[in-house]
Amino acid sequence: MKNKVTVQPKIKIRKGDLVKVIAGDSRGQEGKVLSVLITKSRILVEGVNLVSKHTKPNAANPNGGIIKKEAALHISNVALVDPKTGATTRVGRKLNADGKLVRVSKKSGEEIK
Repeated sequence: MKNKVTVQPKIKIRKGDLVKVIAGDSRGQEGKVLSVLITKSRILVEGVNLVSKHTKPNAANPNGGIIKKEAALHISNVALVDPKTGATTRVGRKLNADGKLVRVSKKSGEEIK
């Protein structure tokens, strides 16, 4: 039996980016990326894809109960929001004046910070 080689995909969305959900139940919602799960190709977006989680009483939550929590979305279901126009865009890479590779918006050509 051969060893399975896993290749990590090149993910162009990073923590802190503003993204818009383009597919699924949360379609149309915008939020900031909280974390990126590279190996699973999934991301957590602030205030999007909320699920109810039943919790037992603990030190942080003495009463327990049901809390709303963000669940991971697949990376293909979100698109980056262009910093200049506010529309969704794809991500490209270019060399800037300093010779450093930076992410740029495909629609406006604006650098993504």
